[in-house]
Amino acid sequence: MSLNEGIHSQKQHMDVGQRLRTIKHVVLILSGKGGVGKSSVTAQLALSLVQANFKVGVLDIDLCGPSIPRMLGLDGKKIHQASAGWVPVFADEEQRLACMSIGFLLPDKNSSVVWRGPKKNAMIKQFLTDVYWGELDFLLIDTPPGTSDEHLSVLEYLQEWSPDGAVLVTTPQGVSLSDVRKEYNFCMKVGLNVLGIIENMSGFQSNFVASILQECTNVFSTGGGEAMAKEFNINFLGKVPIDPSLTLFLDQAPQSGSSEKDSNNKSPDGQGSFEDMIRRYQECKLSSIFSDIIGKLTSSTSNGSV
Repeated sequence: MSLNEGIHSQKQHMDVGQRLRTIKHVVLILSGKGGVGKSSVTAQLALSLVQANFKVGVLDIDLCGPSIPRMLGLDGKKIHQASAGWVPVFADEEQRLACMSIGFLLPDKNSSVVWRGPKKNAMIKQFLTDVYWGELDFLLIDTPPGTSDEHLSVLEYLQEWSPDGAVLVTTPQGVSLSDVRKEYNFCMKVGLNVLGIIENMSGFQSNFVASILQECTNVFSTGGGEAMAKEFNINFLGKVPIDPSLTLFLDQAPQSGSSEKDSNNKSPDGQGSFEDMIRRYQECKLSSIFSDIIGKLTSSTSNGSV
């Protein structure tokens, strides 16, 4: 399906609550600041949840800068229309990880999206009402920076569903913390629960010994996100250092083309491609940190259970 076909579809929208009724938990990933690593955090949360045997969906509403398909090794995939709605792109045959992004609707990955607010709002509504996710434990919604149209739209449409809350992502330095405070204030104004804060890029980590952090150079200082969590009395989910192995992992994520063998949303090499991606992520230096973050996050979601 092309971008124009999606936007100009006259199909009757299903109610958001009805569409999401098979999803146990909805979590938004937010930050008032661009460049803090929301998408990489979202991708790692998704992979870590899959490792913990949860079924996960990722909705990428960063309409002008969709990077989730690339990070999850799904670049070049196409979505399809079924009687139940849009079918998300699945990373594996067992459908443990599903993804929806405007990146799948663009004619090529270098195409730009130059839209005003109303068209963005319509696209977000269509993502929430027309995508058939099936049964999921978690739906992670990756958002653009700020507190603008996309955020207001997704929360307006999710209002009746009452999402579990948001994870705020910041870096340790003051300029980022200042903007993330605005994001926290936004959450309070719209009644969105804050599940916790992740302090990303908290130092530069070059060596791990037995999966335990050793010496760490604090490139952007450290502790700002943790101090902010204490200030607002919210959960601090963890510090995530800069790790070159993560960049290598994301850059080398197996990408698919839009060839005929991808028509069923399977990895080009079958199940093995996604399994290899999970295995390589487990070997990544940040995997153990996100495993701990997932433990805290799952205990923070509604009723503490899935």
